[in-house]
Amino acid sequence: MSHLPLAVYGFAAFFMIFWFGTWCVHLIAICYGKYKLHKKLCKLPTESSPLPGVSILKPLMGVDPNLQHNLETFFTMDYPLYELLFCVEDKHDPAIKLVEQLIEKYPQIDAQLFVGGSNVGVNPKINNIHPGYMAAKYDFVMISDSGIKMKNDTLLDMVQNMSERHALIHQMPFTSDREGFAATFEKVFFGTVQSRIYLSADVLGINCHTGMSCLLRKAVIDQLGGLRTFGCYLAEDFFIAKRVTELGWKMRISNQPALQNSGLCDIASFQARLIRWAKLRVAMVPTTILLEPLSECMILGALAAWSASLLFKWDPLVFYLVHILCWLLSDWLLLSIVQHGSMPFGKFEFVIGWLFRELTGPYLFLHALWNPAIRWRTRTFKLHWGGIAYELPLHSPATDSLTAPLQPAPTLLAASKSSSSTASSLSSSSAAAAAATATPASAITTTTATTNTTKGAGLGTLSAAAKQRLLIS
Repeated sequence: MSHLPLAVYGFAAFFMIFWFGTWCVHLIAICYGKYKLHKKLCKLPTESSPLPGVSILKPLMGVDPNLQHNLETFFTMDYPLYELLFCVEDKHDPAIKLVEQLIEKYPQIDAQLFVGGSNVGVNPKINNIHPGYMAAKYDFVMISDSGIKMKNDTLLDMVQNMSERHALIHQMPFTSDREGFAATFEKVFFGTVQSRIYLSADVLGINCHTGMSCLLRKAVIDQLGGLRTFGCYLAEDFFIAKRVTELGWKMRISNQPALQNSGLCDIASFQARLIRWAKLRVAMVPTTILLEPLSECMILGALAAWSASLLFKWDPLVFYLVHILCWLLSDWLLLSIVQHGSMPFGKFEFVIGWLFRELTGPYLFLHALWNPAIRWRTRTFKLHWGGIAYELPLHSPATDSLTAPLQPAPTLLAASKSSSSTASSLSSSSAAAAAATATPASAITTTTATTNTTKGAGLGTLSAAAKQRLLIS
């Protein structure tokens, strides 16, 4: 018997327990995904309990080849009462003309266009949609990113998941069927790694909310001070969910995954998104630094193989290969459940995309740790522990972001004070009313549709802003 230090056997036991727990997460995700996803709800509206109205906020920046189709799916939904509030910051953005064309094409749909945004924090998305939020007239507010494609019954499904105990219903991120290896890579990521964490987190009550498509009770957000309260965070979705649950409300996922359908799809842009998300996770949940690398298939398999060899005298190579094979098969099963139909690619393409994801995942995470500064459009931000964002000076290159002095955005100090107040003060209705009315009316510019627009104008080429929008979504 080897006379190794006791601590070595302790590490081996820890890795084996962690390996077993990870497989429990696989099992939870597969079982819950089979039970929850794509299930048809049988609730039907009645005269005594009609469906509530929904105000849908759509932040836009630039135009891509799929934007018109994505936006049009919101005009053709099977839901009786909703309004569309399109928000654009730049008055010269080509998305404005596209929205005006759709408003003219569907005059029966209640839709408005807001141009100019508000300056309520460092978060560009919150700044963009804040005027629309202030004008929302219904009790429920849906925030939906520009790249989301809606099925006819998606909004109905989200509303029917909103019980009296819930204040937040969100869609699990997924992708539409598109061609090319980049699209395969995205679908493999969202259908395996992301879905596994998202589904198991929903079962265990862990905050894993992403704000690309979510339905909120407006009264609850107003009680927290409105959307402006979250303008000091880049990951506003995480903190919205955190504050909502702190008030005693519940959240859960919808039966239908969110279908991302951006017309710009390439490996480099998607990996940039993954790196940005990793930076946000590290700042918000520091334990991610340890737990996330250990959850990677290749790393965990190697550690578990060493542990099995030490504790049980098993062949480490055989253990490692069986581990990888089982992980691959379980990911294929989970992806099939999330897809709920035929795959747009074959099994060989899946294996290549899966191997590429598993081999590059640890590298992207290390890249995020090495340079925690976040590039967002033409601006660079630094996150403090807890998620508060500060903007770095424009003249400071990204490579010097670790040593550059932090400069908050003009409105960040006020937002930081609001976000650092206690839960009881955030719950005060008087404080919420004051925060909700703090934005001057002159900051909101509403543009209605014109009748002399030329259909299809501005869609021939991609703007630089459209390419930037893919990186920040």
